[in-house]
Amino acid sequence: MTHRSETAIDPRFSDRERQPGLDLLRALAIIVVVIYHAALFGFKLPGRVDRFGWIGVDLFFVLSGYLIGGQLLAPLARDQRMNLGRFFARRALRIMPAYFVVLAIYFLLPSSREYSEMSQPLWKFLLSIQNIALHGGTAFSHAWSLAVEDQFYLALPFLLLFLYRRPRTAIIIPCLLVVGGIALRTFLAAQNPSVDGGVSFRGFQAWIYYPTWTRLDPLVFGVALAAIEKFRPQWWQRLTSYAIWLWLPALALIAYGLWLGEGDYLTVTACTWQFPLIALGMAALLICAISPRLVFRRVAIPGAAFIASIAYSAYLIQKLVIRFVEQFCASHNIVLTSAPALICVELCVYAAATILFFTVERPFLQLRHRITPRSRPPLYKLKRQVESGMERTGKRHRR
Repeated sequence: MTHRSETAIDPRFSDRERQPGLDLLRALAIIVVVIYHAALFGFKLPGRVDRFGWIGVDLFFVLSGYLIGGQLLAPLARDQRMNLGRFFARRALRIMPAYFVVLAIYFLLPSSREYSEMSQPLWKFLLSIQNIALHGGTAFSHAWSLAVEDQFYLALPFLLLFLYRRPRTAIIIPCLLVVGGIALRTFLAAQNPSVDGGVSFRGFQAWIYYPTWTRLDPLVFGVALAAIEKFRPQWWQRLTSYAIWLWLPALALIAYGLWLGEGDYLTVTACTWQFPLIALGMAALLICAISPRLVFRRVAIPGAAFIASIAYSAYLIQKLVIRFVEQFCASHNIVLTSAPALICVELCVYAAATILFFTVERPFLQLRHRITPRSRPPLYKLKRQVESGMERTGKRHRR
C-alpha cells in the first residue's frame, strides 16, 4: 500500500497533509499497547519486554493533547472565535460511533468478553466516567483512557477561553496541574500501603492509575506544546531545531521512569514520578517526530499511516479479538508464546480493526467532513484557490 493510498482512505486527511512522524508515533503507540494486552492473556514475548507496553497509552495522551489542543488554540491565535458547537460535534462523530458499537458487543454478547464480569455498569460507560473506582481484570477495562480524554476535552475548551489573554495565568495553571498531580499521587500512594510493603497494587489501580486527576501530565504537556506552536512560533522553531539533541534525553527519561517501577514491590516514588517522567519523554519524542531537522518528518514509513488511521478501532476491539484467538489456540493446542500464535494475535487485531474502521468509523468521519468541516485560516483558503486555478490552467494547456 502506497503512502498516497494510505492517505486517501482516511477522510481526516482529504484536505490536509499527513505528518509521517506523528503517524509513526501513533502506530507505535497502538502496537505496544496491543502487545501489552495480549501478554495479559498469555501471548508473552521473550524477556517479558511486553510488560512496558502500557506506556503506549501515555504516548496517545501526548499526541491527543497536542493535536486537539492545537485545533482549539488555532482560532484563538488568529484572534477568532472558538466554535464550541463544531468542536463537540466533530468530537462526537469521531469517538462515539465505533465506541457504541463495541460497547454494544460487550453488553449484548457476554460470551465474547475477555472476562465474564464487566468493569463498570452501563450507565458509567454512557456517561464516560468508567475510569472512576475501576479495577483491572474486568471486561472493557481498557476504555478507562477514553473516559480520561472525554472528561479532559469537556473542560479544556472552557479552560482555554478563560486563559486566553491571561498569559501569566496560562503558565501557572498547567504548572499547578502537573505539580498538583505529583502531590496527589504521593498522598494517595501513602494512603494505600500494601501488607507486604510498598503500595497496594489494587489501590494503585483504583486511585492512581485510572482516575483522570492523576493522569493529566501527558495531556497537559501535549496542549502546552500546541500552545507554544500557536502563540510562540519563535520558541517553537527553536525547540524543533534542537530536536536532534532531544531524542536521547527523551529515551533516557522514559527508560528511567520504567526503571522506577521495576522493584519487587510498587513504591511511592514510582507512583509519584513515573507518569510525569514518561510523559515528558514522550513530549520530547513528539518534538523530534515533527522537527524538520530529523528524518521522521520527511520519510513516511510504509504502513505507518494506515495503522495510525485504524489505531482507535484497534484500541477498542483488541481484547475481544485477543480473547477469541486465545480460545482458538487452546482448542487447537497452539502454544500462546509460539511465533505463530504471537503473529496471529497481532494480525487478527488489525484485521478486525480494519473492518471496524471501514464499516463504522470511516463512514462517520466522512459524514463529519461534510457537515462539520474543519475551519481554515484565510491564507489556507487562498492557497487552495490558487492551487485549484493552477490545476485548471494546466488541464487547459494539456488539451
